[in-house]
Amino acid sequence: MNLPGPIPLGEIRAAAERIRGFAVRTPALRLNADATDRDVEIYLKLENLQPIGSFKIRGASNAMALAPREALARGVYTASAGNMAQGVAYSARRLGVPCAVIVPEHAPEAKLAAISRLGGKIEKLPFDRWWQVLVDHGTAGREEFFVHPVSDPAVIAGNGTIGLEILEEVPDADAILVPYGGGGLSCGIASAVRALKPDVRVYGCEADTAAPLSASLAAGAPRDISYTPSFVDGIGARGLLAEMWPLVRELLSGSIVSSLSEIAAAVKLVAERNRVVAEGAAGAAVAAALSGRVRGKKIVCVVSGGNIDSAKLAKILNGEIP
Repeated sequence: MNLPGPIPLGEIRAAAERIRGFAVRTPALRLNADATDRDVEIYLKLENLQPIGSFKIRGASNAMALAPREALARGVYTASAGNMAQGVAYSARRLGVPCAVIVPEHAPEAKLAAISRLGGKIEKLPFDRWWQVLVDHGTAGREEFFVHPVSDPAVIAGNGTIGLEILEEVPDADAILVPYGGGGLSCGIASAVRALKPDVRVYGCEADTAAPLSASLAAGAPRDISYTPSFVDGIGARGLLAEMWPLVRELLSGSIVSSLSEIAAAVKLVAERNRVVAEGAAGAAVAAALSGRVRGKKIVCVVSGGNIDSAKLAKILNGEIP
């Protein structure tokens, strides 16, 4: 099942009203460092400041606000490496419904602890079986309402509210760099941007240990790749979700791939210069901006989250790669 096309602007604006009180409007602050080209201004859209430390609260709360009340009464569940799990658990707690979360075995402890703190019941699966839950849009036999972390149009619309805010905060932006996990964040933002300022380019950002978007765009069709888990745990997979490919190909201007050392350096830089804690996925967007491979005078990086294990952050701040 492919998505019908970009999310209509009206649905994104309705989502912005719907999630008010769950998600907060986050600032876009200039990075206190020079890019390769000293005329370039880099801005950080700080989604790490959300109540759960991640943008995922936007899509999760919008999807659950639109769900039938009788469906929610049976509980909700999602499949997530950590951030969407927190978004669903946070919204479920606000609504007073039970929540279960299917996580891959390599999910980081910081995110698992946050899920438990929010009342989510954790179920671990090997990565391949976890990924199949995403492909199948749930698990057969379960009665709870499934919130897909990527390709649910309501989730994508919630994510698109970030695009509305970026264009209000940095109206003359030339490019927006978005960590690429499954495409729900980048396509939501790009849907809003396409409707309002189609000349602004939106790029997906990946780590070279897990970059299926780059491989698929180069081939002109979805491609599976070799996947290596790393501290960049919020993005990356062995392949693309089939239903997202047409939308990704239409809306995104390309993929920018960074090494783990470049991403670690970006996480370190934003911590030292802006006192911002960014997880690895967010660092991928900043690393891409610092690489000099993006044209434009004003570049906005979506700092998608700040949920990183303290031990990993300590290593990065010490100049190491976790």
